[in-house]
Amino acid sequence: MNITRLVRPIFTPRITKIENYDTAAEEIQMKVLRTLIAAAKDTEWGRQHNFKNVETYEQFVAACPVSDYDALKGFIDRMRHGERNVLWPGRVDWYAKSSGTTSDKSKFIPVSRQGLKDTHYAGGFDSVSLYLHNTPESRLFDGRSLVLGGSHAPNYNVRHSLVGDLSAILIENMNPLVNYVRVPSKKTALLADFEQKRERIAREAMHRDVRSLSGVPSWMLSVLDHMLEISGCETIDELWPRLEVFWHGGVAFTPYREQYRRIIRSSRMHYMETYNASEGFFGIQSDPADKALLLMIDYGVFFEFIPMNELDKEQPTVVPLWGVTPGQNYAMVISTSSGLWRYLIGDTVRFTQTNPYKFIISGRTKCFINAFGEELMMDNAEQGLARACDATGAEVLEYTAAPVFMDAEGHCRHQWLVEFAKEPADKSVFAQMLDKALQDINSDYEAKRFKNITLQPLELITARSGLFNDWLKSRGKLGGQHKVPRLSNDRKIIDELLAMNV
Repeated sequence: MNITRLVRPIFTPRITKIENYDTAAEEIQMKVLRTLIAAAKDTEWGRQHNFKNVETYEQFVAACPVSDYDALKGFIDRMRHGERNVLWPGRVDWYAKSSGTTSDKSKFIPVSRQGLKDTHYAGGFDSVSLYLHNTPESRLFDGRSLVLGGSHAPNYNVRHSLVGDLSAILIENMNPLVNYVRVPSKKTALLADFEQKRERIAREAMHRDVRSLSGVPSWMLSVLDHMLEISGCETIDELWPRLEVFWHGGVAFTPYREQYRRIIRSSRMHYMETYNASEGFFGIQSDPADKALLLMIDYGVFFEFIPMNELDKEQPTVVPLWGVTPGQNYAMVISTSSGLWRYLIGDTVRFTQTNPYKFIISGRTKCFINAFGEELMMDNAEQGLARACDATGAEVLEYTAAPVFMDAEGHCRHQWLVEFAKEPADKSVFAQMLDKALQDINSDYEAKRFKNITLQPLELITARSGLFNDWLKSRGKLGGQHKVPRLSNDRKIIDELLAMNV
C-alpha cells in the first residue's frame, strides 16, 4: 500500500495558499498584525501600549517600542512563575532555553499553545507540503522519520510548565499519532545526556525503515557516524536504502555538505533547509534549486527589519516587510503569538528577492567580525570556506574565528581555528584560498587587506579532533540545538578553545 499517496491530499491545498505570497504579502502580514493586537489588547502589555486603539502599522510603531531580551526579561520571569495575561493571554507553560545575553547565561523564550500551533507546527506541516509538492515520487510516509531533539526540565515549581530546548518542547507536545511514524521513542528523544541518547538512538533506529531525517546538521552527523561505527556499514544507504530527505536547520549546512554526501550516496537524497528558531518558524527552502528560504508570512509572526548599518543608532530606521530592499543586511524584528513584541531576535538576513520574499540568513547581530571595518558576516565565512574546500579537497567539521588586534610585531589579522573532517594536503594553501575568497566576496575585507596595510593574511590553526565538542560539553551544551559561535568580535571564545587545543 502506498501510504504517501493516501496522505498527500492533506498537504496539497496548502500549496495554493503559499502561492498567494507572490501577490498579497502586505495584506497577509497586516492581517497577522491585527490578529496579534486583537488577541493581546487585554494583556498587561496590551494595556500599557494602548492596543485597543491601534489599527494601523503606523499606530503600532508609535505605541510599541523595539525591544530586546533585557527589556522583556522581567515580564517573562513573572510568566515563568505562573502569572497570567502578561505578554500573551492566559498562562504560558513552555519556555525555550537559548543562548544568553551579555548579562544572562540563558534566555527563556515563551512558547504559547497558540505559538506552537500557528507557527512551529505550521512550519513543520508546510515543510512536508512543499517537499511533497517538489517530489511527486516521494514515499515519505511509508517509513519512519528520525527526529533529533534536546531535553527539558520543570520550570520553577509551576505545575505542567517546562523549560528546555525548543525541539524537546515540540516533541513533548506532538500529537501522539506522530509517534507511529517517528523514531526514536519519546523517552530516548528527551534524554539529557547526548552521548547516552546517541547510543540509544542508534540502537533503536538502525533496523527501522527510515525515510527522513530532521535536526541540526552537526548533531545528526554525530548520530549517523556512530550508527555506521556500530553497524559496520560503510554508508547510511546500506542501513536505510529508502532514505530520501533531510530537513536541517540551526546551523549553516555548507561545512557539512560533503560529509553527508560521503555517507549518504543515494541519488534520491534531498536536503531541505528550514529556519525554526526558539522564537518562531520563519523560513523554508521552497525550491531545491534555490538556497534562499521562503519567508513564511501567514504564521503568527509579524516581521520588521532594521538595516544593519543603523543598528547601533539611537533611533534606527525600522521597516515592515514591504519596505525591505534586496541585497541589504537587516536585523530581524518580530512580534509573535507567544508574546514577543517588536523583539530584536539577534539574527540578520539578506533578501534575494521580493514577491515572494526570499532570503538567506546572513549571520547574527553579535556574531560577526568588524574589528577593523571589514564587516565580515557569517554567510561570507561559509562561502569562503566552501571555496577553500572545493579548491583543496578539504572538509570542515567545525570552526570559529576572531580578530588578533595586534601581535608582538604590531600586526593585525583574523585567526581561524578549524577542525577538519578531512585535512587539506597543504594547510597554507587552504589559508590562502580562504583569504582570497573572503576578499572576492567582501569588498570591505578586501579593502582592509589591501597591501597588508590594515590586515595581514589570516592565520589558520588546526583544532584537534573533538575540540569543539569538548568545549560544548564543558559548558553543558553537548547536543540539542546548541552550536559553536562562528565569528566573534572579541577573543573570549577562541581563547577558551585554544587553551583546550592540546
